[in-house]
Amino acid sequence: MSIEIKVPSPGESISEVTVSKWLKQVGDYVQLDEPLVELESEKATFEVNAEAAGVITKQLAKDGDEIKVGSVIVEIDDKAKAPANAPKAEAKKETAAVKEDKKPAEKAADKPAAVSPAPAADFDSSVHIAPLAKELMLAYGLKPNQVKGTGPNGRINKSDVLEAIVAKGIGASRSNKYNGNGERVNRVEKMSNLRKTVAKRLVAAKNETAMLTTFNEVNMKPIMDLRNKYKNAFAEKHEVGLGFMSFFTRACCIALLDWPAVNAFIDGDSIQFNDYCDISIAVSGPRGLVVPVIRNAEGMSLADIEKEVKRLAGKARENKLSMEEMSGGTFTITNGGVFGSMMSTPIINPPQSAILGMHNIVERPVAENGQVVIRPMMYVALSYDHRIIDGRESVSFLVRVKQLLENPEMLFDGKAPSEKVLGL
Repeated sequence: MSIEIKVPSPGESISEVTVSKWLKQVGDYVQLDEPLVELESEKATFEVNAEAAGVITKQLAKDGDEIKVGSVIVEIDDKAKAPANAPKAEAKKETAAVKEDKKPAEKAADKPAAVSPAPAADFDSSVHIAPLAKELMLAYGLKPNQVKGTGPNGRINKSDVLEAIVAKGIGASRSNKYNGNGERVNRVEKMSNLRKTVAKRLVAAKNETAMLTTFNEVNMKPIMDLRNKYKNAFAEKHEVGLGFMSFFTRACCIALLDWPAVNAFIDGDSIQFNDYCDISIAVSGPRGLVVPVIRNAEGMSLADIEKEVKRLAGKARENKLSMEEMSGGTFTITNGGVFGSMMSTPIINPPQSAILGMHNIVERPVAENGQVVIRPMMYVALSYDHRIIDGRESVSFLVRVKQLLENPEMLFDGKAPSEKVLGL
């Protein structure tokens, strides 16, 4: 007897999905609930699991095919006997757990190198290198002794690698793009459902909103000093690193409650205000930009925010985010600074009315108390829908965020210690 397995609905208004990758092939014996195929919708990637143990007899779509939601994608003969070497269900789970532990290492080994990397032996384990920095070093053939780390304990950050690349005037290997015979080759790829949806939403945001952007700059020294002083104790107690995103998320939550229009959106002829802050965090995943949501961020501590950011970012990199985890945000934060961006005008994430753009931190001369001093400065940008947010509200919101970031002792409840003493 054959069991037909149909494409489940990944969400409302989605009628088609794309077959991203088959995990099992015709003739394979599969256990109950074992993943069979990876599908990609216009919003997320998800797996279809076996509804019974048996042998796969038919695959009704190929990699890259588009298939209707509700149609049969695979058939399984649940009466077929398991081959002698097929692991039992319990053993299967144990094997999967072992594979999960080894996943990062296996992925790194299985993934073909896009460029000619430096030998692994050149990366001394005693040298602390940020993950993004290491990817760049591999791409450009740099060794740790060629890059000066400016982070804590000599840690090499992405900005350090970028500076070394510029200083040495080197470029990434082109051996994978050009054949060396002087031939000009064009490559055509079909747009994924996710990329097509992102394109439509970005164009709609530009065409359907009265979008403006206001800028300000933030002195990051207070936060950087706080992080350097407490990062080890924070990591030891909360088992998560202390990054900048938690500070920005916390500051935005306080500012959103102070200026509710920035946290609202237009619904037909009405304006819907939210008394909670569901903060969307823009993350660059393998298949494009995704925006998972931190729910009720206004009630979370810095540690809680960091844990949620880590969890969501990890799922985004593995294409495991669910529809629920990417829906319903009230305000978005995007960090172009991790890629070296100095300034940008981020595009609103509909139906939201505003988005905050973070950028890279650069030491610049600034005036303080009549003296010129060097401070780590970051430009911040707030793009907003002028139909619902006036200039006074947008500028005041960004000034409030700046105030909170430059005075991190106010991030608990939005008040300075002196204001609490005075009962203000």
